[in-house]
Amino acid sequence: MDPGSDEFLPPPECPVFEPTWAEFRDPLGYIAKIRPIAEKSGICKIRPPTDWQPPFAVEVDNFRFTPRIQRLNELEAQTRVKLNYLDQIAKFWEIQGSSLKIPNVERRILDLYSLSKPEPTEEDIEKNPELKKLQIYGAGPKMMGLGLMARDKTLRKKDKEGVICPRTVLMKEERREDGKRMSPLPREDLNHSGEPCTKMTMQLRRNHSSAQFMDSYLCRICSRGDEDDKLLLCEGCDDSYHIFCLMPPLPEIPRGVWRCPKCIMAECKRPPEAFGFEQATQEYTLQSFGEMADSFKADYFSMPVHMVPTELVEKEFWRLVSSIEEDVTVEYGADIHSKEFGSGFPVSSSKGSLSPEEEEYATSGWNLNVMPVLDQSVLCHINADISGMKVPWLYVGMVFSAFCWHIEDHWSYSINYLHWGEPKTWYGVPSLAAEQLEEVMKKLTPELFDSQPDLLHQLVTLMNPNTLMSHGVPVVRTNQCAGEFVITFPRAYHSGFNQGYNFAEAVNFCTADWLPAGRQCIEHYRRLRRYCVFSHEELICKMAAFPEKLDLNLAVAVHKEMFIMVQEERRLRKALLEKGVTEAEREAFELLPDDERQCMKCKTTCFLSALACYDCPDGLVCLSHINDLCKCSSSRQYLRYRYTLDELPAMLHKLKIRAESFDTWANKVRVALEVEDGRKRSFEELRALESEARERRFPNSDLLQRLRNCLNEAEACASQVLGLVSGQEARIETPQLTLPELRVLLEQMGNLPCAMHQIGDVKDVLEQVEAYQIEAREALASLPLSVALLRSLLEKGQQLGVEVPEAHQLQQQVEQARWLDEVKQALAPSAQRGSLIIMQGLLVTGAKIASSPSVDKARAELQELLTIAERWEEKAHFCLEARQKHPPATLEAIIREAENIPVYLPNIQALKDALAKAHAWIADVDEIQNGDHYPCLDDLEGLVAVGRDLPVGLEELRQLELQVLTAHSWREKASKTFLKKNSCYTLLEVLCPCADAGSDTSKRSRWIEKELGLYRSDTELLGLSAQDLRDPGSVIVAFKEGEQKEKEGILQLRRMNSTKPSPLASSTTTASAASICVCGQVPAGVGALQCDLCQDWFHGQCVSVPRLLSSLRPTSTSSPLLAWWEWDTKFLCPLCMRSRRPRLETILALLVALQRLPVRLPEGEALQCLTERAIVWQGRARQVLASEDVTALLGQLADLRHQLQDKPRLEKSPTYPSAPACEPHKEGCGKDMPKQVPGLLLNVGSITNHEKVASVQGSDLEVLSSLLPQLTGPVLNLPEATRAPLEELMLEGDLLEVTLDENHSIWQLLQAAQPPDIERIRTLLELEKPERKGNRTRGRDLEKRKRRRQLKIDLSRKSKDLVQEELQSKKTRNSEIKPQGGQEEQFEEETDSENIFLTSIEQSPILKGNKNSFQHNGSGSAASLSSLTPLLHHPYPQ
Repeated sequence: MDPGSDEFLPPPECPVFEPTWAEFRDPLGYIAKIRPIAEKSGICKIRPPTDWQPPFAVEVDNFRFTPRIQRLNELEAQTRVKLNYLDQIAKFWEIQGSSLKIPNVERRILDLYSLSKPEPTEEDIEKNPELKKLQIYGAGPKMMGLGLMARDKTLRKKDKEGVICPRTVLMKEERREDGKRMSPLPREDLNHSGEPCTKMTMQLRRNHSSAQFMDSYLCRICSRGDEDDKLLLCEGCDDSYHIFCLMPPLPEIPRGVWRCPKCIMAECKRPPEAFGFEQATQEYTLQSFGEMADSFKADYFSMPVHMVPTELVEKEFWRLVSSIEEDVTVEYGADIHSKEFGSGFPVSSSKGSLSPEEEEYATSGWNLNVMPVLDQSVLCHINADISGMKVPWLYVGMVFSAFCWHIEDHWSYSINYLHWGEPKTWYGVPSLAAEQLEEVMKKLTPELFDSQPDLLHQLVTLMNPNTLMSHGVPVVRTNQCAGEFVITFPRAYHSGFNQGYNFAEAVNFCTADWLPAGRQCIEHYRRLRRYCVFSHEELICKMAAFPEKLDLNLAVAVHKEMFIMVQEERRLRKALLEKGVTEAEREAFELLPDDERQCMKCKTTCFLSALACYDCPDGLVCLSHINDLCKCSSSRQYLRYRYTLDELPAMLHKLKIRAESFDTWANKVRVALEVEDGRKRSFEELRALESEARERRFPNSDLLQRLRNCLNEAEACASQVLGLVSGQEARIETPQLTLPELRVLLEQMGNLPCAMHQIGDVKDVLEQVEAYQIEAREALASLPLSVALLRSLLEKGQQLGVEVPEAHQLQQQVEQARWLDEVKQALAPSAQRGSLIIMQGLLVTGAKIASSPSVDKARAELQELLTIAERWEEKAHFCLEARQKHPPATLEAIIREAENIPVYLPNIQALKDALAKAHAWIADVDEIQNGDHYPCLDDLEGLVAVGRDLPVGLEELRQLELQVLTAHSWREKASKTFLKKNSCYTLLEVLCPCADAGSDTSKRSRWIEKELGLYRSDTELLGLSAQDLRDPGSVIVAFKEGEQKEKEGILQLRRMNSTKPSPLASSTTTASAASICVCGQVPAGVGALQCDLCQDWFHGQCVSVPRLLSSLRPTSTSSPLLAWWEWDTKFLCPLCMRSRRPRLETILALLVALQRLPVRLPEGEALQCLTERAIVWQGRARQVLASEDVTALLGQLADLRHQLQDKPRLEKSPTYPSAPACEPHKEGCGKDMPKQVPGLLLNVGSITNHEKVASVQGSDLEVLSSLLPQLTGPVLNLPEATRAPLEELMLEGDLLEVTLDENHSIWQLLQAAQPPDIERIRTLLELEKPERKGNRTRGRDLEKRKRRRQLKIDLSRKSKDLVQEELQSKKTRNSEIKPQGGQEEQFEEETDSENIFLTSIEQSPILKGNKNSFQHNGSGSAASLSSLTPLLHHPYPQ
């Protein structure tokens, strides 16, 4: 963007005013105040107070408008003249079939308009840069035909592109007979075809075949029709010309459409159409217009919109409007009606309620909807809503959008408020220079004013302020920012442009000082024959008709205007009478439309009078143009009038009275305020004068303000006197006066210009106060006095209603005495102890009262007492909150010492309560420890929880915590021994017999509830309450009863389940009679297993089943695969086998550790009962197994095993690896297998690699499956007398949650005595196939698992070492506290040694002997049972 050679120089700034809030409250008054200064500039700017910020009330979502399109270089007057000139030249060439090409000089096109001026002088060449360029560079070939070269040089040339430039045809301008120029051609005739034209004769022959018609075409110059092949026919007027008759002659027939010189001249001389703005086709919202405007500005200046300097935008704007090369187009949302789209200011209406803030701005005089209709405004007397004058217009601008030079209609004021957005730049010219501006613009651009005389009234023309200033026109400027007003004064020309996207609102208003300018404007309009917006005469008469409603200043101005108007009307009517018009009719002109009462000559709107004709009823004229009505006789003309000449003076007289009423009133007020006649007026008389000013709407003046001040002062004095002399209740509510204020009040009432009858009451009060002062001084001089006497004197002073200094001293004495009494009562020994807050409040109150020796002493004592009390409170707080708890003796010492303080201390009291609870807790511990039985774990846990919450150090608490910790450790180890992983049973449920085993529904529902976490009670099966669990005898009795119920229940359940159909059978039954698996579905088909205990059916995939390959372990005396009765095919469902079923040796180790616990556990007693039950069963089982019959059967099995072992094996028989031993902690293992049960597989110990093992496991199942048809049985003949005891023992043994070798021996005997269960074996093999598919992966991971297991063992050993060290350190710390008989040390050693019993059973001599005894015959079993009996029934030691 090259700003060009001519830099724009900004004009000087206009005046800027910043009113105070007091000035701002009267808008028109403030404008009248600044008018003498601002009017000299034409425009001014007003900045409201900073906190005057009206809300933006436009409904943004519904605001839609269509802007105007502005081409910037068409706005400036001189630029438009140049463009019009170029359009004419271009049209000239276009008509002749060519196009205009303007040369570039110094990279800018040549200004042809400046070169078209008359023959330039040397001075003109120096002034005109375009002529100077032409003188330097000379005229080139492209200048032909422009009138810039000598005639002898107008030769036919070709430019560089070879385009033929037609010559200029010289021809005199022809005129018609009426003297007017020939009418220009229609615009549609100017269009020419692009096709090449042929010779004229060929055209004529094609179109007209008649020879007679051909002869009618004659050359207009030589008047001959010969040489028709060189005859041209004009497309505009159909005239004919020889090409050689033209000047200059044409060498040949031109191509395209041809016009004759006469038509070319007429078209080029046609005046341009009136210039105006066209409306855009796109409708915008505020948001879309803002996005477009900001985008345009940012792209144009290549920087963010807020960073573009206003000076740069201003210079660029004036460069663009002066450029004929750059065509920049912008859009401007101007003259948008606020009545239709809504004002930016809040407006009071019936549609919706406004907030208090909006209501304030809706009624403000600076609201542009309110200002035109203020009382001081003239426009409030016009009923019609004149859009733009009384109703504001809205303006939505973008950068470069402009408003051109103009003055307001009727030369009124205008006010513009910028609601938001970027600034708006203004230029103004004062009214004194308005005619000078018009003359300069007409002088510089006469072409525009010739075609459009009222150009400046169309708001479409700009002129550079520098150009105007160079011709002596004074111009000022300003940048109007958001929230600022710009005011233009009457007949002040103004223009400007927008710096960017913004929203403004403007309206007109007229004050009293405008009336003379408005009258002059009507005369100006009459000379220009311009229509009026409203009738000025009608406005004056309407205001004169109701003078009492006028503002006083307005009444004075209207009186002056009315007087001039009446004088002029008398003169005009006299002239009409002299002309001979005698007829007259009254006419209510205000009821006629404006277009029916406009003067035919000057277009002014008539109101007072008009001249009409009976014969010509369609028109009328004002009395200034009575000779321009019609040619009819004066006798046929008549006067149409609104008022007679007698009525007008009467209206004028009323105005005079209204205008002069203020002077009469002012004289009365002046006499009253100055007391010129020596008589003070009463308050009522002054109030009547003030009411008169308000009713007659007198203007604010110094005299009226003095009157109001006097009345306000008198009212204030009367109110103060009323407070003094009224009753006591009114005095309490009224603020008291000081003695100096009372004297000032008395003096003020005496100086008022009105008579105050209350002055006597004030004098009486003053005398009472002075007497009270004397009495109070005597009392203060004779101190000390009693409190009662001081209070009585103080109350007497309060009744006066006046603040007396002596009363303040009395108040201090009363406060001191009252405070000392309160302190004395609070510290009295017999009084109830006060809290710290009360004492602190006393100290705070004492600090506020006046100082005295007794007060200072009491304050010091109170402060010392508080300091001591707070120190003991801090000690008690420390004891209550400290981590290191103190023993009871220490706390008792603190409490004893704090008892001597006469203050209630909350922390000391809390310490007392804690100490009392501690003593009660110690008593409870002693009672439990000295009872008949060891304490239960629940009781100890409750005591530990209570003891931990006490802020007292308790030695017994450490012993209880250690006992509870040891009991929890034993319970956890027992749970790990018995409970399966993620078991749904508690330890106590597993150890107790299942009393409701006979109910399949309740048993299954309880198991499901356990899975869902819904079952809560541990002792529900035994039917014991929490109190019963504390009695060991109750637990043993309940256990015995539970055993019997369990046996009966399982027999009943077996009978019930045996009636259910087998899922393996082909027949189907109803679901109600079928078995239900733990998954809730009915087991059916292959894969179903029947529990050996409850006889119910389950899905093999839903439960843990025996693993055949895991049970067929090779030993040194391996037996063939055909010893099927030793295969592990026994299946117990999860409802029957609730635990891991550890071996009896492991349980006995737990019992040894339990005997050392000084705590009773329900699980321990249940474990004792379970162990006793298992040992009793074991004795019975050994006795049966040792009988002769059973011994013989066992011998047969042994012989059969030896026979199978001696059979020859196949040479290529498959070998099978040893499966890993069944771990007791794995859920899939139902019980521990006996260690010396002979295996059925070949000894393949040489195969050690796990990957090889996994490779051959795939064939294990195939071999076993192939052997199933070879299995035969039964192999033993078991008599019924022997079978029944064995089956009963088998049933009771399966109910035990303990693994015993005798159980397995009985099971093998019963298995051998019946055929092999081929279906179960096949089902187990099918269930084991999917698991064996992943053996290869598990084989590779086995080594990793071993390494991880070894790492865990090492870590556990390290943690055990750390625990041992911690226990040793605790023993060292607790060595001072030794329990009676060394019980604690022994217990800790036993706790540490529990792992020994649980880890290796071989290390216990008792259990080792018991184990060995199990392996001997029946005679040895009795001894082993007798040796275990003391462990099971030994009472808890005391």
